[in-house]
Amino acid sequence: MPLDRRDIWGLIDNSPLQHVVVTPAQRRDGHFPLKTILITEIKEPSDLDALSEGDIVLSSVPALLDAAREKGFSTCISLFIEGGQDDLEEASRRAVSHDYAVVDFDLPTNIPLELIIARLQKSKTVLLKAEKSVEAMEVAFGVLEQGSDGVLLSTDDMNEIIELKAFLSRRGAEPLQLHPLTVTEVSHIGMGLRSCIDTTDIMTRDEGMIIGSTSSGGIFVCSETHYLPYMNLRPFRVNAGAVHSYVWRPGNATDYLTDLRAGTAVLCVNTKGKTRPVIVGRVKTEVRPLLLIKGVADGIDLNVIVQDDWHIRVMGANGEPRNATTVQPGDQLLAYVCAPGRHVGIKVDEKIIES
Repeated sequence: MPLDRRDIWGLIDNSPLQHVVVTPAQRRDGHFPLKTILITEIKEPSDLDALSEGDIVLSSVPALLDAAREKGFSTCISLFIEGGQDDLEEASRRAVSHDYAVVDFDLPTNIPLELIIARLQKSKTVLLKAEKSVEAMEVAFGVLEQGSDGVLLSTDDMNEIIELKAFLSRRGAEPLQLHPLTVTEVSHIGMGLRSCIDTTDIMTRDEGMIIGSTSSGGIFVCSETHYLPYMNLRPFRVNAGAVHSYVWRPGNATDYLTDLRAGTAVLCVNTKGKTRPVIVGRVKTEVRPLLLIKGVADGIDLNVIVQDDWHIRVMGANGEPRNATTVQPGDQLLAYVCAPGRHVGIKVDEKIIES
């Protein structure tokens, strides 16, 4: 990556990205963000002279890595694998001797990555897949469900760096601080459009999504994982609520339910506030009777409008689901509270009143 690309370094400085591969010359002459952890790619033994104990050294030459380890450096071996099973077995044996291993393959299939993940799963080696695009990076992280431990992305394309920042923000979803909400009003408000969010994942009984009418926060609406007497469960679904509602997304963003499309990432949350991104497969919108639930959480007025039916569940503050039509004033539900103010789903600092 060119050292004079201040636009790229600015993006890196304001992203979750920390590790960057540099040459010895770049390391010597560059000015990096303070949080940056440098991985130095060396070509000859003299390249080690400018490094400090504990630094990470990258090379494809075993003898150079042996010399680096003798000097107290962490080592990362770069492996290009071709020629079938014998080459894969040899690469696996080499990888376990190092702190990190970067792997690339002669063919685009993910099968050799699956095999080397399996071979290294009991080792302490951190496995990195070499890629040239964020799209390929996402695939590498998903191989064998757990994916590679990381990816070494090689690019100086600004658009790829922007997408990388967005991907890391989605993947590293931070927990939400949930609060008890005391219900103040429950009203049957007539017919309207409500949307179900069908995802490409399976949610558990303690998971759901944060749905609300205002940018000040929302109420925990459960996944469709609880008893239904006349139909099968839909563990990939949250019967979210009226179409105007916000749903919380990774990166402290929101979307209106009407803005969701196949491929959108939304935030799945459990009763402890732990979150993970899930991908929308479709949004199913139909006319249904609607129920308004209002309440106060941490001193903030919140509300959610859900389908007016017994089978809809909202999460109680005690972590037990409640049938929406049995909720009464004085009951306590689980909610998320945040500072108000959003523009196209992005948090902004402005005075805003919603009611």
